[in-house]
Amino acid sequence: MDLTWSAEEEAFRQEARAWLAANVPANPLPSGDTRAGFAAHLEWERALFEARWSVVSWPEAYGGRDASLWQWLVFEDEYHRAGAPARVTQNGIFLLAPTVFAFGTEEQQRRILPRMAAAEDLWAQGWSEPGAGSDLAAIRSRAVRDEGAGGWRLTGQKTWTTRGAFCTHLFGLFRTDPEAERHRGLTYFLVPLDAPGVTVRGFERLDGDEGFAEVFLDDVLVPDADVLGGVGEGWRVAMATTGSERGLTLRSPGRFLHTADRLLDLARAKGPGAHRDRVVQSWIEAQAYELFTLEQVTSIVEGRQVGAESSLNKLFWSQLDIALHETAAELLGPEAEVDGPWSRGFLFSLAGPIYAGTNEIQRNIVAERLLGLPRR
Repeated sequence: MDLTWSAEEEAFRQEARAWLAANVPANPLPSGDTRAGFAAHLEWERALFEARWSVVSWPEAYGGRDASLWQWLVFEDEYHRAGAPARVTQNGIFLLAPTVFAFGTEEQQRRILPRMAAAEDLWAQGWSEPGAGSDLAAIRSRAVRDEGAGGWRLTGQKTWTTRGAFCTHLFGLFRTDPEAERHRGLTYFLVPLDAPGVTVRGFERLDGDEGFAEVFLDDVLVPDADVLGGVGEGWRVAMATTGSERGLTLRSPGRFLHTADRLLDLARAKGPGAHRDRVVQSWIEAQAYELFTLEQVTSIVEGRQVGAESSLNKLFWSQLDIALHETAAELLGPEAEVDGPWSRGFLFSLAGPIYAGTNEIQRNIVAERLLGLPRR
């Protein structure tokens, strides 16, 4: 693994840094999990697209720059160091898009990806159901073939849909063969949220933001063209999406490196010796996550598959995020309870062990698939 950036990558870094310095909003945008905040974030997303920074690693034909995976990491590093807004398009760009590239037809790629890059279509993830959260194979939402209409009729309920109240489309799993085993008989569908029979009902989170939604589907007709990866292949396709969700595409190291640097600045401001060991440990772990990511990127570039190792990523970054913010809270003392970047970051970090598949599920995957331990 070569840790030296090439001249081309350094030039890419300088171009990204200059654009971000000139264009990142001077004041933080309101939360993207509120309706007003989401609208403000969309303006930012469209500015990124106009400058061809919204999907740097995608082919130019779909709105990208044909950048390498290494250049994407460079951009992510600069993006977070510039304090740029969180991406409200992340479910589409970072989760669904890699799956469309891997399993989508040429027609689906041409139809879906450019509109996603331009933030014209906004995608929500439709995994969780009232009786199926981390146990994704327990979903009950179903799809029944309608030969006369030439498509599928979807019925069921999805919940905990992040920013579902503001999005235009949903991707998710539906049971197409109720007699098949749990992980079989599932199909991956793409659903426009303005289709007849769809009801989207937003609801507040504990922090008061209204970013979650539950989605009800009542005999919603979806054409064959919106089946992704083939009928009955849903589990295999969904595992590719969850690999992106748990792995490096959702949580690149730039986010944690930037937070670790902010933690160092905070510790210096508090004076010598303030929780020094914990600050240093958190900073080291952020560097370790970057090195782990670089090793994974090297594997991908050399043609190897990451697979179940994405569960290690998820365990590491979710615990690291909490450690960084807990250390900051100790440094701040009572000030940590005042609303601000550290307090909001701390609250969000607490969700890390839950979303993208709970950490308990990830530990099971590591035990069974990576360590070869027996299932209990």
